[in-house]
Amino acid sequence: MAEATVLIPAYNEEATIGDVVRAAREAGFPVVVADDGSKDATARRAAEAGAKVVRLQENRGKGGAYAAGLEAVETPFVVLLDADLVGLRPEHLEALLDPVRRGEAEMSVGVFKGGRLFTDLGNRITPFLSGQRALPTALLRQVPGLEHARYDVELLLTRTAKERGWRVKYLPLRGLSQVMKEEKRGFWAGFLHRLRMYREVLRYALSGRTRRDR
Repeated sequence: MAEATVLIPAYNEEATIGDVVRAAREAGFPVVVADDGSKDATARRAAEAGAKVVRLQENRGKGGAYAAGLEAVETPFVVLLDADLVGLRPEHLEALLDPVRRGEAEMSVGVFKGGRLFTDLGNRITPFLSGQRALPTALLRQVPGLEHARYDVELLLTRTAKERGWRVKYLPLRGLSQVMKEEKRGFWAGFLHRLRMYREVLRYALSGRTRRDR
């Protein structure tokens, strides 16, 4: 039995999902793709590349996709990946999993390095928002409110780690990047989507600060 399952939430990512799944399969991991109500061929491309696909009938957001996909995970560890990665290689997956598997951290977080300027810069400024992570499956299942998180799921994981005293290790993932929202949706549509995402992240961050100040 494999030690870890790669879990990928995906919404309209037909252009990249196949390559991401194939890289994970090449590394020897079973792959679960949680298709979050996609309107394109994401589910078909993922299945053709060797993933088990869990299909959500409507878009529930990244946290909802994680929660649905977790039901199909049977391994002690889980590696979380974004569906729009470019340049993923087996060694990236091993680097993420290794400190968790060895008991050196409860969660690892991958940070782009040497991939593309803007994705490198974004990860360097806000590494705690990276979607590339590994952790024990049991811990991910215990994250409160996971199924309701949308754009703020990475912040939820980061906050949960801090509140529960998890050891977190940040790792460089050299040569890895992702397709930017502006490239996938067109500049203005992608820019507006990014603003909505940052608004949700800011709202979540401020709500957490308010709870701590009470």
